[in-house]
Amino acid sequence: MTRRGKQRAATERLGIHAEAGGWCTIDKIPHPPADVLQAADNPRLRPARMRPLGMLGAALGAPFILVITFFELLAKAEEAVMRSLDTRDEKERLRVKKEDEKRRRDAITAQQGIDKVFDGNWHGDAGQFLLRWYGHSTHHQRLLLATTEGIALAAPPRRVSAGREKHLQIVARLSAAEATLADPFSGEFKTRMLLIRFQDGSWLRVDTEEFRSDLHMYVLRQPLTGS
Repeated sequence: MTRRGKQRAATERLGIHAEAGGWCTIDKIPHPPADVLQAADNPRLRPARMRPLGMLGAALGAPFILVITFFELLAKAEEAVMRSLDTRDEKERLRVKKEDEKRRRDAITAQQGIDKVFDGNWHGDAGQFLLRWYGHSTHHQRLLLATTEGIALAAPPRRVSAGREKHLQIVARLSAAEATLADPFSGEFKTRMLLIRFQDGSWLRVDTEEFRSDLHMYVLRQPLTGS
């Protein structure tokens, strides 16, 4: 079964009709101030470490990862060959275009401060949600699901190295009134970054496994709001 097929079967088992979904991770959670930690009952701030049996499972799965990597490298090699056939002027235009995109992407990232995992306000909705992230599940990944009701996050209760879809449970829900998904670049660039924007203006950044994932395309299909 393909990765998307597994994902679709898992959401059906959970009884969720998802408009879009994708696996994602968050960046390292910064250490909160002592009073914030105490008020939150000293929550877990890191995912669980992989157990020895899990490491064995990861090792057994390594050949499949190598196969996937091989095909990715093959696709990149094909792209490189096609670029080598371009004329000198075409290569120069491509170089200038990439540099301009990187400059504009870096400028937007700096302007919005989205080079970090959240907006920095521990007392905001995003900060409080982030404090509970690994309390919901010690797994390092989340299956983020966009539904008509809002956002659902699913994960195995504890960290696993393989068969993540088999152990899925809903670990958190956010209604449409509480939070929405946003692409900080409005689809201009092909990235893995998405924001969970909360109603109080705070935000939490997630990074999808795929560039311009189904979740990105879902976000771009939504009507623009004033926020």
